[in-house]
Amino acid sequence: MVTPAQLRRVATRLQEYLAYCFDGMGRLERRRALGNYLRGLLLDGERKSLEPVAARLVNCSGEVDAMRQRLQQAVVVARWDEGELYRRVAERFDASVEVADAFVIDDTGFAKKGKHSVGVQRQYSGTLGRVDNCQVATSLHLASPVGGACIGMQLYMPESWTQDEQRRRAAGVPDCVEFRTKIEISLQLLDRASSWGLRKRVVLADAGYGDNTDFREQLAARDLTYVVGINGTQLVWTGDEVCKPPVAGRGRSRWTYPGKPQSAKELMASLPAANWRKSTWGRGSLGPQSGRFAAVRIRTAHRYARGAAPGQEQWLLAEWPPSKAAPTKFWLASMPNSTPRKELVRLAKLRWRIERDYQEMKGELGLDHFEGRTWQGFQHHCACVAAAHAFLAIE
Repeated sequence: MVTPAQLRRVATRLQEYLAYCFDGMGRLERRRALGNYLRGLLLDGERKSLEPVAARLVNCSGEVDAMRQRLQQAVVVARWDEGELYRRVAERFDASVEVADAFVIDDTGFAKKGKHSVGVQRQYSGTLGRVDNCQVATSLHLASPVGGACIGMQLYMPESWTQDEQRRRAAGVPDCVEFRTKIEISLQLLDRASSWGLRKRVVLADAGYGDNTDFREQLAARDLTYVVGINGTQLVWTGDEVCKPPVAGRGRSRWTYPGKPQSAKELMASLPAANWRKSTWGRGSLGPQSGRFAAVRIRTAHRYARGAAPGQEQWLLAEWPPSKAAPTKFWLASMPNSTPRKELVRLAKLRWRIERDYQEMKGELGLDHFEGRTWQGFQHHCACVAAAHAFLAIE
């Protein structure tokens, strides 16, 4: 969070950034209100809902209500395209941080009380670590070792909401919003980023996405490489196992295999000790960050029992802490055969950047403080928080 004195020191750059972000988004009054809202999110303070933000922006208590109304009109009521704001954030961050070399996908939860906030229901949230009453949003980030930026976030809408016309109308959910899985939302966010002309980058995600075969295949279809977590139960063939394709003219089209595939965990645990080497991927508050890793070329064995073709050859990376009896973390990486293990490790561990982004956006900028109940207000608030966060990352 930023003190008023710190904000004054970057006033010129902030004013230019606000003009860039909100140019063309309505009349001057709205653009000023959006700029003030972003300033209020940046300023130091425990709560970042509308009224506390308004109170930080005025000189006396008698002006708070008028400021709050202006902010509410700009953020909650006014119609403007949050996707365009994300595009501008992505463009500015990409131009400012040369080492932003990955897209990162994840989702985050927002604990809520009651049943009226758009998209809320009892559902699992990895953020909360349990099933609870909450909203969940999927997001796309640009990541670098020195900082990250959220360039897209969309609320996940459970079927209990998309099929309830009364709740949809009350929360102002657009007719075009249909039920989509988090996987589908993440791919839409990637497609939107591609339409902006951003260069292709490796996609990083945890096992919540990486375990999904269709997700990985959809990334490959978009010519995107990936390094994604898996839970270790994924069945794989090693690179030297020969899977034979169907023979033309001989009945059903089925592949034949040399035996049964192994789980990723079984395969990596069976590797000789010489395969496990120390790799350092960064520096934390306690010093260099390092661990023991091994990487082998494999093919996935999804639906092999039905005679399906093996997956494309790729890397299986694993981490084995010395204190553990077996490897504990696993990744699939569609990087070229020539990719050094150290680079696989760096990319796998770069995924943590999104966790830092969530911490900063919630802990410092009030991502989870929005108290409105509408679709538009929620989406606009998230985009403004992302713009504020990107400004801090660029600075």
